Amino acid sequence: MIAAKIRKYRKEGADIIFTFDTHQKDYLNTREGRDLPIAHCIKGTSGHELYGRVRDEKEDEDIVLEKPTFGSLELAFVLQKRKYEKIELCGLVSNICVLSNAVIAKAALPEAEIIIDKKATSSADNKLNDAALSVLAGLFIKIIS
Repeated sequence: MIAAKIRKYRKEGADIIFTFDTHQKDYLNTREGRDLPIAHCIKGTSGHELYGRVRDEKEDEDIVLEKPTFGSLELAFVLQKRKYEKIELCGLVSNICVLSNAVIAKAALPEAEIIIDKKATSSADNKLNDAALSVLAGLFIKIIS
């Protein structure tokens, strides 16, 4: 699903932006690590890499942002600089990173149409996934399926 979206948008000439959840070896000693004590996305490990078909779709000219927490402030700067009229976000986790970056995108470009395809995001907790999508819809972010 996500790989197909990348191909579609690339064919249309759109920019592709990857945000990498990026943690260091001391992750479990950070505020986030104490609240979410599961070492993940540690830079330099396979858990920090793109997976499967999405990995195959990444190209050198794509924008890559490493974020040390849920949302990316750098994403806001990129969006403001490029003044997109339409932004689609996808990936994991819907109720954490996707939600955080959608709010950042909305703040960065309040007039842009922001879209989330509920088939291209998810959570380990279905109730939190549904709640996140509901909150996002309440922020006038377009939820499609």
